[in-house]
Amino acid sequence: MGEWLAYAAAWLALKFLGLLPRPMARAVGARLATLAYFFRPPLRRAALFNLRLAFPEWTDAQRRRTIRRLVRHMGWMAGEFSQFPKYTRENIERTVVLDAFENFAAAERRGKGVLFLTGHMGAWELAPFAHALYGHPLHFLVRPIDNARVDALVNRYRCLSGNAPIDKNQSARAVLKILHDGGTVGILADQNTSLEEGVFVDFFGIPACTTTGLARLALHTDAAVVPSYIYWDAEMRKYRLRFEPAIELVRTGDDAANVHENTARFTRVIENYARRHPDQWLWVHKRWKTRPPGEKPIYPF
Repeated sequence: MGEWLAYAAAWLALKFLGLLPRPMARAVGARLATLAYFFRPPLRRAALFNLRLAFPEWTDAQRRRTIRRLVRHMGWMAGEFSQFPKYTRENIERTVVLDAFENFAAAERRGKGVLFLTGHMGAWELAPFAHALYGHPLHFLVRPIDNARVDALVNRYRCLSGNAPIDKNQSARAVLKILHDGGTVGILADQNTSLEEGVFVDFFGIPACTTTGLARLALHTDAAVVPSYIYWDAEMRKYRLRFEPAIELVRTGDDAANVHENTARFTRVIENYARRHPDQWLWVHKRWKTRPPGEKPIYPF
């Protein structure tokens, strides 16, 4: 019964917001996100604590203002998500503009596939959707939502523009084939991971356990690693989907050192984004939760 109720709530929310004009859907999404955030004290504690770690020079008033804006951006993304059935190649430019697309095009011409280095930045669900509408569908790694019906509903919206999801737990063979065929795969590489799946690299000067999957894939396939992220441009009142030049991989002959150094390079990309747009990165996640063996937990809650 609980699974059906969650599905019904998600379906009704998407349908209701989808019936609204885009500006109103974004506004209502922002209100709903603020309400949901108010009733989730663990998220509030994590966000404030993370910002104290990342920006110790800030006042708590600055941190709370950043969190309020973050929650608003998340609500806007919910509003945008509900509008996916309305977006087409003809109208997507009203919402998302491409920035430095030539960097992706150059990487694609290499013919060895492209790995998008990205994370929970801006309206991250909108980035691959818009990319496909601009004529370049891709595959993206996802962790399935626990509720199978909600997971199917969300993925149906995600794939309306021609993209395809890959279950993160069953990804290796599928990703290798896509890259071999010259395709593109998006990987969110900015969340805490387990000791078995990650290495510790600095994030805001604090060691953070970070997935090695992206580095291992890039080193194995020689696919181009292109930083790609989306952010809200307040002056344009549109989202910019930005593509950076492909990152040159470090190859020293030591596999472990290569994985560690390239993972550190990728993580610096995420950090630079979070520094430039601190209200558009997901601070509610316990990024520094996993600690080296024997080290005390960072989070006191």
